[in-house]
Amino acid sequence: MKAITANRLEDGRVVYRKAEGGWTQHFEDAARYSDDALDSALEAALAEEGVVVGPYAIDVEGAALSGAKLRRESIRLFGPTAGSTREAAKQGADHVQI
Repeated sequence: MKAITANRLEDGRVVYRKAEGGWTQHFEDAARYSDDALDSALEAALAEEGVVVGPYAIDVEGAALSGAKLRRESIRLFGPTAGSTREAAKQGADHVQI
């Protein structure tokens, strides 16, 4: 299965295509597409030039990311991998001392 992801033009946030059209920041709400349905969904996403930039398909397996680009997509979904940055973000800090 595949999902479609992009960056929202307004603020750069990672977003995912919903089944009913439109976009969500929540991966769990992303539509899952078979290979047959993917082309038309991707065409519709590409037509939304003023809403998102760079839509493309990603591999998903059930409710999880999968495929060759798993690490990149995980970072896009969950944020930086550095432990101190992740912990500081949980505490509401907008700057982390390194």
